[in-house]
Amino acid sequence: METQDRPSILTIASLITPDVMEMVGLVAAALTTFCWLPQAVKTIRSRDTRSISLVMQILLNLGILCWLAYGLYLGNGPLILANAVTFLFVATILVMKIRHG
Repeated sequence: METQDRPSILTIASLITPDVMEMVGLVAAALTTFCWLPQAVKTIRSRDTRSISLVMQILLNLGILCWLAYGLYLGNGPLILANAVTFLFVATILVMKIRHG
């Protein structure tokens, strides 16, 4: 393969615009938010929380609340929305863990 056949680092870097990175951030937020939905639904339906660590759930909820506070401080809509929705999912799991052991 000749050198001119490969895209240069500068060509690739020029594709990374603020709009592209905003889309990357939105996709990341959607993926890391909605990955909790199946677990929340499963936990609600089965009420089985024996294999879920209470300490991990407490720490995760606190961490998500911190991210939400940070998003509110920055006024960053995607950060606020992603963490508010994520908190609803993980708080549901925590409540179920506390109620059902």
